[in-house]
Amino acid sequence: MTTTTTSTPTRPSAAAELIADFVSTGGRLTDRADLARFMREHRLVTEGAIPITLADLDEAITLRDGIRSLLDRESAPDPEALGRAQKVLDGLRVTVRLEPAEQAESPLTPAVVDEVRRGLARIAGAWAAVLATGEWRRLRL
Repeated sequence: MTTTTTSTPTRPSAAAELIADFVSTGGRLTDRADLARFMREHRLVTEGAIPITLADLDEAITLRDGIRSLLDRESAPDPEALGRAQKVLDGLRVTVRLEPAEQAESPLTPAVVDEVRRGLARIAGAWAAVLATGEWRRLRL
């Protein structure tokens, strides 16, 4: 008697889905309106007007490019892109929730007031979650 086991692919976590969407923005993250649209679609910011500066857009692109460089299996990570992205992460303030929201991507939550930086901090929290679980190794560009 033979037993057959099948493995069911596991669904990516909400954090992994957010990171995958973020790194795959490519040409769709070219201006401040694109960043606002991405953040609203992923509920990273509240509804309403979001004052996004060119510096905010640059930080978002820098963070995306650094994560993308790390996930790119075709080439070695670009140390300069990683360094610039790390500086963005270092500038974001997050805190740990004792009781995270049920649908939160991460137990980390933004500890900043600015809407755009809160959105980037949520992306940072999602990145921390996929690093902690090792799920980042399964993400593909």
